[in-house]
Amino acid sequence: MLAPYAVHLEHSRGRRFPEPHHPYRNDYQRDRDRVIHARAFRRLEAKTQVFTRRYSDHFRNRLTHTLEVTQISRTIAGALNLNVDLAEALALVHDIGHPPFGHAGEKALDAAMREHALSFDHNLHALRIVEDFEQRYAAFRGLNLTFEVREGIIKHSHDYDAKEHPELAEYLLDLRPPLEAQLIDLTDEIAYNTADLDDGYEAHLLTLDDIREEVPAFGNAFEEVVRIYPDAPDKLKFNEALKRVLNRFVDDLIRNTQKRVNDAGVRTAEDIRRHPMRLAAFSSAVESERKQSKQFLYENLYFSPSLAGEKDEAEEVVSDLFAYWMGHPETLPRNYQEKAKEDGLPRTICDYIAGMTDPFILEQYEKHCGS
Repeated sequence: MLAPYAVHLEHSRGRRFPEPHHPYRNDYQRDRDRVIHARAFRRLEAKTQVFTRRYSDHFRNRLTHTLEVTQISRTIAGALNLNVDLAEALALVHDIGHPPFGHAGEKALDAAMREHALSFDHNLHALRIVEDFEQRYAAFRGLNLTFEVREGIIKHSHDYDAKEHPELAEYLLDLRPPLEAQLIDLTDEIAYNTADLDDGYEAHLLTLDDIREEVPAFGNAFEEVVRIYPDAPDKLKFNEALKRVLNRFVDDLIRNTQKRVNDAGVRTAEDIRRHPMRLAAFSSAVESERKQSKQFLYENLYFSPSLAGEKDEAEEVVSDLFAYWMGHPETLPRNYQEKAKEDGLPRTICDYIAGMTDPFILEQYEKHCGS
C-alpha cells in the first residue's frame, strides 16, 4: 500500500507523446527499462567514479555506483511506502549525464563552456539525453519518459531558478519535487560516502587508523566490531564496520524523513510539493556525521596527491580536445557538424565530449592532439 503522499501512478502527468499502456509493466517500470537499455546508461560502465581503470579495475565506476544508489533507494522508498518503481527509475538515471573522468571532466568541460558564456550541468545534460539524444523509437526522439522521471532528473539534487532557466518552466520549478525524487540525492551521498571509504582503503590511500580517528561514525562502529570479532582480520573488521555505517545512515534517513513528514502534517503528494522545504533529510546528528565523512574524503582522497596527476591529465584532455574542435569543426563526425548548425559549435562539442567514455576520449585525444 502506497502512502497517501507518495506518487500514485494514476496521478502521473504522463508522457510528452502519449502511448498505449503496457499489458504487464506500469509506466515507471517501463521508464526504468528504457533507461537500462539506453546507450548512455551502458556507457557509464566506462566512466570514472573516483578511480580510473588505469589505477585499478577493482573499484567502482559510474555504473556500479549507480546500481548501489538504486539498491539503497529501493530499500528506503519501500520502507517509507513510497513509489518504489519511480524511485528506482530516478536512481538509475540520476548520473546518466556525467562526462568522462568524473568530476575532473565535469570541471574542465564547464570551464571550457564558460569561455563562450555558456556552462555545463550534468543534470541538464541528462535531460537532453533522455529527451533528444537517445534515438530508439520511430514515433519520437528521446526516451519519452514520464513527467515525474524527467522532473526528478533535474530537481533531485538542485533547485533551479525559473528566471535563469525559462526552458525548464514545465517542470514546476516553484514547487518541491516528490519525496521519491528528494531521496535520490541523499541515497547518492550514502552510497559514495561509504563506497569511497572502501575503495580508498583498498587502494591504500586511506589508512584504517585515519578513518577510525577522523570519521566518528566509522570509529564507533569499528569499536563495536572489535568487541564482537576480536580475532577477525582487519579487512573483515573494516567491512563489518562500514556495513554498520551504511545501515546507520539508511535507518536514520528512513526514520527522520518519516518523522518530518508526520510533523509537517502532509497528506498528499501535492502537500509535499508545496511544503516550504524538502522533507527527506537526515537527523542533525547523522547529518553531522555525513558531513564529517565527506570532508574527510575531500581532504584525504579526492584531492590526494596520488590522484592529482590523473585529475590534471583528465582536465587537460577535455580542455585540449574542446579547443581543438573549436578550431577544426570539420573533423567532428558528420552528424555533429550538422547539429552545430542548430545548437551552435560550443554546445555541440560539449555534448559530444560529455557522451564519451574514458577510453574513447583518450583515443580521440591521441588522434587529434597527440604529439
